[in-house]
Amino acid sequence: MDLPVSPPFLPMLAKAIKGLESLPGERCQFEPKWDGFRTIVFRDGDEVELGSRNERPMTRYFPELVDALRRELPDRCVIDGEIVIATDHGLDFEALQQRVHPAASRVALLSRQTPASFIAFDLLAVGDDDLTGRPFRERREALVETLTAAGPPVHLTPATTDRDTAQRWFTEFEGAGLDGVVAKPLNITYQPDKRVMYKIKHERTADCVVAGYRVHKTGADAIGSLMLGLYNDAGVLVSVGVIGAFPMAARRQLLQELQPLVTTFDDHPWNWAAHEAGQRTPRKSETSRWNAGKDLSFVPLRPERVVEVRYDHMEGERFRHTAQFVRWRPDRTPESCTYEQLEQPVTFALDDIVPGLGPART
Repeated sequence: MDLPVSPPFLPMLAKAIKGLESLPGERCQFEPKWDGFRTIVFRDGDEVELGSRNERPMTRYFPELVDALRRELPDRCVIDGEIVIATDHGLDFEALQQRVHPAASRVALLSRQTPASFIAFDLLAVGDDDLTGRPFRERREALVETLTAAGPPVHLTPATTDRDTAQRWFTEFEGAGLDGVVAKPLNITYQPDKRVMYKIKHERTADCVVAGYRVHKTGADAIGSLMLGLYNDAGVLVSVGVIGAFPMAARRQLLQELQPLVTTFDDHPWNWAAHEAGQRTPRKSETSRWNAGKDLSFVPLRPERVVEVRYDHMEGERFRHTAQFVRWRPDRTPESCTYEQLEQPVTFALDDIVPGLGPART
């Protein structure tokens, strides 16, 4: 490729703040925070490369997007954005994860079954012009002009400079699977790997059952993470995620405290041997599909201890990201830890955010 900005190239990042009221005084543009794979698209004629946040190419996993980007983008450009999968019930991050598969035949099948879209939100280069040194205000204007003739599955992210509108987006768009809102100072240049933007994400708490633990990577004398569960309407304890950010002293103490609760899988609700198809439970021994060397086996505990955790939002039945420890809840019974306690976002259609982003397209 012969572009003003060439891969690998790290994206510009955002720092987390508590709310729009916490923003500094500089004037910002607000955009929805998309829940997908952050991607920088490089196109030089027929050559298209999809660069990820960790600089690993994603090109082979999204062949349908590569074809569409050749069709919808200018011959030579570099665009920052997000790869998402749109469904009738909003964005589907789990389906997006399934696209990262080593078998080309599987990738080809999923590209037809769950086609991806690209949401563009910054322009780094077009033609021979490197725009990274220009203020974001100018880059946004150039991006809008560049994508004037583009159609699905390439989309321009909505944007506003009005804080009231941004606050409404923050509240409403979660119902379509979006993460929150991003604020971009209008005068910033594009600064790779620097947290010069701001992100405002949803933050909530839930009381969960501690149903198991994994040992720390440094050895068996400390807790690595605690396995969390919630009871569904059928009274089944469902695996919803983990917490793992503890000081080392607390990890060692927890290991000792939890030993009286250690049980066998025969007496555990997540009995891997009796695992039913379609039921979401951690298995007794498995490896991560993202890291083949990572052991995901766990020690089962009697589901008697309750912990309050902080989370941002759900992805299906599970916490989208690793939850954060808040406090122990000895006053709560495990049976009271149900999905009913969780706040349910109001359903919002993706097509109302970006026209044409819905799942049905030809």
